[in-house]
Amino acid sequence: MSSQDVLKNASTLASYNVLLQVMFRVLTFLLNAFTLRFVSKELIGVVNVRLTLLYSTLVFLSREAFRRACLSGGSGTNHSWRQVINLLWLTLPLGVLWAALLVCVWLWLLEVPDPQTVPYYGPAVVLFALAGVQELLAEPLWVLAQAHMFVRLKVVAESLAMIAKCSITVVLVVSAREWGLYIFSAAHLVYTGFLVLCYAVYFIRFLGSKEAKKKSFPFHHVGDLFPCREDREPLVDWTLARLTWSFFKQSFLKQILTEGERYVMTFLNVLSFGDQGVYDIVNNLGSMVARFIFLPIEESFYIFFAKVLERGRDVKSQKQEEVAIVADVLECLLKLVLVIGLIITVFGYAFSHLALDIYGGSLLSSGAGPTLLRCYSCYVLLLAVNGVTECFVFAAMSQEEVDKYNLVMLALSVSFLFLSYMLTWWAGGVGFILANCLNMGLRILHSLLYIHHYFQSSQWKPLLGLLPSPLLLLALAISAVVTAVSESVFCCDSGWLLRFVHIGVGAVCLLGVLVAVLLTETRLIQFVRTQLLPRYRKKHT
Repeated sequence: MSSQDVLKNASTLASYNVLLQVMFRVLTFLLNAFTLRFVSKELIGVVNVRLTLLYSTLVFLSREAFRRACLSGGSGTNHSWRQVINLLWLTLPLGVLWAALLVCVWLWLLEVPDPQTVPYYGPAVVLFALAGVQELLAEPLWVLAQAHMFVRLKVVAESLAMIAKCSITVVLVVSAREWGLYIFSAAHLVYTGFLVLCYAVYFIRFLGSKEAKKKSFPFHHVGDLFPCREDREPLVDWTLARLTWSFFKQSFLKQILTEGERYVMTFLNVLSFGDQGVYDIVNNLGSMVARFIFLPIEESFYIFFAKVLERGRDVKSQKQEEVAIVADVLECLLKLVLVIGLIITVFGYAFSHLALDIYGGSLLSSGAGPTLLRCYSCYVLLLAVNGVTECFVFAAMSQEEVDKYNLVMLALSVSFLFLSYMLTWWAGGVGFILANCLNMGLRILHSLLYIHHYFQSSQWKPLLGLLPSPLLLLALAISAVVTAVSESVFCCDSGWLLRFVHIGVGAVCLLGVLVAVLLTETRLIQFVRTQLLPRYRKKHT
């Protein structure tokens, strides 16, 4: 598959992933707004912070390293797909071990919520861990689907699973509110069960079909998807296994950085369960755009960079025409996420109070809620840049460089936990966001230095993507001032008429910013039209 074909498939995958994440976030957004009216903020805090942390820790530590290693630099070309599948099945016993360990910690080492306020905590811990192990059953199929660019499969599977989860939650919250945590445990088990079922059904129908033969798929029967040994071949590729181990050490540290504030809240009890619930709702609201735009782009273009670049080789040792494509894509991606991040930062500051008031009423808009969301709007800009820079760096690094970076991640993890603890005592929930900003800035600095060094001896300068046009910066600065003044004058205690005036002022400012983008960032617009919007890409191919 040529680099252009890989880029086309990665772009399609990014487009579908963005649409998928939009649907997820909208459904979750509506679901949280709905459940706020029926359950206590303490219950939401336990589910969204403590139990979700259990699930995400189990799943991330069990599979992330295997995903990165098995999707790197031509797995299935430089490695036997038989050995890759054997390696991927190790995620299941690893997940069972993590589940047993984490359940013991969550039940016996952490503070147990008041059973009157948050009933059925013990069974919920076990059921959330079981849901994580259940999801790992689909891991070999997920990697096969990603590696062979089955983009629609992921969309359909996760869409059906999310719809099923939301339906179960709504029905049980309305009809069986006294079930407490059983409601959310059952919904999560349904979600992971639907994922596994969709992937299993798809591959049962796909294997041996004409389409599979046309694509030269490496397996022909369902039995081939289970671990087994081929004649005269080791059970697993030990080079790939060592790379997985390197990524595993890194993923452990990355998980601490990604979910650090939840670990601090869970293990150090710096916020009550109710305050955790409010913080998590604000956090999810603030990160909505970041997750449904930036994360799918990062995941999809990591696959592109990993397939086109040969891991561990410098820029002169790569195919120059492919390096040119990579540099161009990286520059456009950096410009894209920077522009989106700046827009979110500018308009998020002036509309945080209004958004929280509409979403959750005085429960969220009073107190520290608006300040939290304003700070998170600034943090989104750092998230945007870090996602793209790190997806390139992780795809280009050699195994030795990955091992060295693990030491950097260790230092960042320790400093993050210390900063989170200290800043939270000083500034409450805002301290978590400030600590995240500091650590994200250091991660971005490391990635920028790596990218600069990587392309230093070449003619390409992809970091120029981080320099927006002066006209765009001027439009953003004017918008920031005008919307801030509008908020102080029109929002948010003088009725809906003045709120609509404030929204109208914001809409006019946003239109001015978008016009500035269209006039000055023509190369970026062309990239979005040809690579990220399927309907435009089809016209150009």
